[in-house]
This record gives sequence, C-alpha cells and structure tokens, in this order.
Amino acid sequence: MSQSELYVSLDIGSSSVKVLIGEMANKSLHVIGVGNVKSNGIKKGAIVDIDATVQSIKKAVDQAERMIGKQIHEVVLGIPANKAMLQPVKGVVAVNSEDREITDEDLDRVMDAAQVISIPPEREIVNIIPEQYIVDHLDEIKDPRGMIGIRLEMDGTMVTTSKTVLHNVLRCVERAGLSIREIYMQPLVAGYYALTEDEKNHGTACIDIGGGSTSIAVFQDGHLTASSVIPVGGEHVTKDLSIVLKTPTEQAEKIKLEHGHAFYDDASEDELFEVPVIGSDTKEQYSQKYISEIIGVRLEELFELILDELYRLGVQDLPGGVVLTGGMAKLEGLPELARHILQTRVRLFVPEFIGVREPQYTTAVGLIQYAYMEDMFYGRLGASAALTESAKIEQEHHPKKQPKQPKENTEGVVSKAKKMFDRFFE
Repeated sequence: MSQSELYVSLDIGSSSVKVLIGEMANKSLHVIGVGNVKSNGIKKGAIVDIDATVQSIKKAVDQAERMIGKQIHEVVLGIPANKAMLQPVKGVVAVNSEDREITDEDLDRVMDAAQVISIPPEREIVNIIPEQYIVDHLDEIKDPRGMIGIRLEMDGTMVTTSKTVLHNVLRCVERAGLSIREIYMQPLVAGYYALTEDEKNHGTACIDIGGGSTSIAVFQDGHLTASSVIPVGGEHVTKDLSIVLKTPTEQAEKIKLEHGHAFYDDASEDELFEVPVIGSDTKEQYSQKYISEIIGVRLEELFELILDELYRLGVQDLPGGVVLTGGMAKLEGLPELARHILQTRVRLFVPEFIGVREPQYTTAVGLIQYAYMEDMFYGRLGASAALTESAKIEQEHHPKKQPKQPKENTEGVVSKAKKMFDRFFE
C-alpha cells in the first residue's frame, strides 16, 4: 500500500476564503476537511485590509481543522492572477556528471539558469513552468533524467507578479500562523485541473467566474499560454439585483442563488417569488423571467469583456472551446448564455469529490492536485509538514507511516523562492 500524502490548500478569493485538507494516494484525492467562510478585506482579487483578511483565513482554517481534529501548519497557496505576467524563459547548462547522465541536480541547475533574467524591481518571480527539455538539440522531452547528454536546455514560462500584491498575501498567511509549502497562480491550477489533456493541447480557455473578478487561463499545446483577470464577477450581479429590486444585498444574493437564471429565453414566467423592499414592510412579487433580464444584461457585458480580453491576448481561435468554473458558474442557464455570446463550445466543470461538488472549489482542489503532480515529478513526496507537532506525535507511534526525507538536491524553484520571501519578512 502506497504512502498517502497530506496537502492543505488555501484559496483566498474576493467573496470567500476556502481551505481544503486532502490526502493524495496513487494520484487520487480524498478530501477530509473543508473550510469556507465569507472573505473580508479583499476587493477584485486584491487585499485591501490585512487584519480583516487574516481573520477570514483563520476562520476558514478553524472550520477545516475541526473536521479532522488536528491543527493545520502548512498550506499550498494560490495567488490571484491580477498583476501577474507570463514571460518565456530558457535555461542552458552543461551536464555535470562524469558519465554524462542527467540527474535531479542538473534539473535544478537548468531551472536556476532560466531565472538569470532581469525583471523590474517592483516584480517578483513566483515560479517557472517547464514546457520542454532539450538534450543535445533533441527537443520535446518531458523528463530528461537518466538520459545521456552533454548540453541540457529547458524552455519554460516564468510567472511574475507585483511585489506589493504578493507580499501582502504572504503577510496575511504569515499572520494567520501558517507557513507556505508552495505558491501557484490560481488560473494555472484551475485550468490544469479542470481541462482534459485534449483540451489543453487543442487550445481552450478556462474561465473562472468568482465573486469579485473573473480569471481567464488559455492553454495550448499542453501549456498555459495566456492569463488575465477581469474585475467583474458574481457580486456585480448581486448589486444589480439589489438596486433594481430595491432589496437588501443579502436578499439579492439569496434570490440570485435560488431563483436566478442567466439565459432569458429559457427562464420561467410561472416561477414567482416575493422580495422584501428596503425601508418598507411590503413585499414585491417578481418572476424568474424578470430577474433573468437583469442578470443577463450584466453577464452579457462580462462575456463581451472576455471576448475583448481574449482578442487583446492575441487568442484568435479556441478549437477546444471554453470551460466555465468558479462560484458563479453554477447559475442556471450560464453555459447557454456563454455559447450564445462567445459562439463556441462551452462546458461546465464541477469537482467530483464528496464535500466539494461545487464549481467554487475548482481552484482549491487544483492547488492540491498541482502540488502533488510537482512533488511526484521532483521526488519530493514524503516531505509533508501540513500538520503541527501534535499530529506528528501520533505518527511516531506508527513508524511504518513515517515519511522518507526528500533528497536535498530535489529542492524546486518554488521552495527557493519561498526562502527569498522569508528573508523579506525578517
């Protein structure tokens, strides 16, 4: 029986903060803890109030901890894509060993070589996503370890973001009493998890519609090629309903979730419901058809903005279509409206694990899946420190379950970046 690895993901969104505790074994995930609380201090994917954000993170962590009866210590963190930039990079090194066999150390060195690039002082490297390795001009190699060669090259994509945005997120996580295991860009992991291999290869956009913003991740030839964020999301639909129906925001959110429909043509005229009016004891009656017109106008605008953004990113064609996910994606009629505006195939993605069968958990699950995939590739499995000392004491009573210590030379670029961030806080 294989060793199971414990991962904790932290997805800080504009409308909610989600914490997921999952066990990975044989590439399959078992979700054992979930925390989901309304987020405060975050607007359009950016932190505007450190203290409020810290409290939201602590509440979400507390919820997840109570489900498993243990304390969380370390998280896989997702950072928003606003202010993020993708940049092609190349690393070239000579193979070190006497027998010219490529090892983990050579992979680390070629990663380091790819980072020797000047970036503006206000930006920070998040990580590098390898696309292919080249050994003595033989390209399209996924894993060169064990091969014989003289020259090793790596083509990849460097993800950089605003130093201010990143360090504000890191400061919040640090103040919540957590350490960071890995850092990834949210659209990258959401797209990696939500798209099939064919979709990633053919050219597909993963559109994550959240509360305060909508993120776009375009994949082609198996890799992330473009990413962007539009500062419009589900909260804007709620605000529109609140203004037009003259009802409190909380009531508007409830109406959106229970009676909302995105596609006017399919909405029901017979489904009627009462809405309390602000500053009055009276209630107004509306049909689903009526509110679908309000919702539809805002979402049509969003999809038009998505089309404009795809054009700006240079995406001319999407043979794989569009995959919708995120908290707003569960709204009835949304795929139909997206097909009508975007004029392409549209699919809705929902995670299939018990406890997280809602599109809002796509990024949180994707963080765990992506971290596990990287750990498998770099041989870092067994390095989990997701739980605090109280949990480790229990493990000491079961020596067989003690994880193996990872090799020192398998330390990835993200781990090195984390050390750099740690020095910033000292």
